[in-house]
Amino acid sequence: MAGTSSLIVAGLTATALATIGYLGHQAAVNVPPELRRPAAAVAVRKAFPRHDSRTVLPARSGVGERVVYSLGADRVWLVDEGGKVRRTFGVSPSTVDPAPGSYRVTSRSGEVTGSDGVPVEHVVRFATVGDTAIGFSAALDGSAPVLDPRERTGGIRETRADGAAMWKFATIGRTVVVVP
Repeated sequence: MAGTSSLIVAGLTATALATIGYLGHQAAVNVPPELRRPAAAVAVRKAFPRHDSRTVLPARSGVGERVVYSLGADRVWLVDEGGKVRRTFGVSPSTVDPAPGSYRVTSRSGEVTGSDGVPVEHVVRFATVGDTAIGFSAALDGSAPVLDPRERTGGIRETRADGAAMWKFATIGRTVVVVP
């Protein structure tokens, strides 16, 4: 009798597995055409993006509260004392780059004319290369700089919103870490 019930359980299990396999096959075969195209996969990736590696805080970029500026990525990170990124944004570089290293914010100006002749606001200076002051700023008209490699400019441009965030965060003495 025990053998009969084992055969019944085995038969029911086999039938259930066969049914699941059949239904799975039917589901795979009957995928609507719009979901078979690569565009559907792209739409799904856009709706649920993975972590963007371009916005990840660079390794070996210091500790504590600081501004991190990547020369290669043309990106800035505002990092709190616990190491959490509070804001990250792209910037337009100047024609003169500071060497990688650790600096401190040395001066700030609310509104001046940039070294390229454009009125700028929220200027946060942290380095000097030769006679060129290096710092972050936002053009009052929202424009990106037009770089002329023959001109020595030190203004690293950001949007006005990013410039306001930088101004609030990067006070005199704040550490600025420049990475390659």
